[in-house]
Amino acid sequence: MAEHISISSNATKVEKYKELIPQIEALIEYEDDLTANLANIAAALKYGLGFFWVGFYLVKEGLLVLGPFQGPVACTRISFNRGVCGASYVQKRTILVDDVDEFPGHIACSSLSKSEIVIPILKDEEVVMVLDVDSECISSFDEVDERYLNILAHLIQKKL
Repeated sequence: MAEHISISSNATKVEKYKELIPQIEALIEYEDDLTANLANIAAALKYGLGFFWVGFYLVKEGLLVLGPFQGPVACTRISFNRGVCGASYVQKRTILVDDVDEFPGHIACSSLSKSEIVIPILKDEEVVMVLDVDSECISSFDEVDERYLNILAHLIQKKL
């Protein structure tokens, strides 16, 4: 098991993801505990890529309930019909938002969050959780983030 994450400081975003994904794979390869894996993935993404907030919302009791995360205190429960996380759950697709203040129904867990990407994670064709990543800058996320975070979502799906 990896004991630390190492990312080249002068690497491009693509290079950082290409360095990080195999390290995350190694980190979760022999661990079957979902909470432990999600916690380590959140930490690896937060510190490996410098995101403002990274976390998981798990489907429980008819809501998205806060799971392992890294960053400031977050909303604990989100209805399926609210915010970017709720929209990703309902639509079963990745949603990338350049400016959260322009997203209808956005939930402001932190006023410092300016852009967001949410990736649904499915088991048996049903969303069981979402990966939520926030940035304190507008338009932080792009197709590179979408591509590599979806690769990461597939790694998580294989562990479910």
